[in-house]
Amino acid sequence: MLHSIFNSLFRCSHQRTTFPMTPGRKNAGFSAPAATRSNTYVVCLDCGKEFAYDWQLMKIGEPVIVPAAAAEAQPVYR
Repeated sequence: MLHSIFNSLFRCSHQRTTFPMTPGRKNAGFSAPAATRSNTYVVCLDCGKEFAYDWQLMKIGEPVIVPAAAAEAQPVYR
């Protein structure tokens, strides 16, 4: 709750971002999880939020919604 209050008072301006990144196809045979990205995106270096990037307009677009990864089962050692 404190974090949401802080964000509402001091919002990030997303001025410092990474260079636009497009995921490669290096692991084409690997069955990738649903959370993988297929389009170009940038990441804000201040808050860590990801945004779509349009190479044609050279502008940052809408925020990218990355679904939470499913928890992996941990092995039980006895």
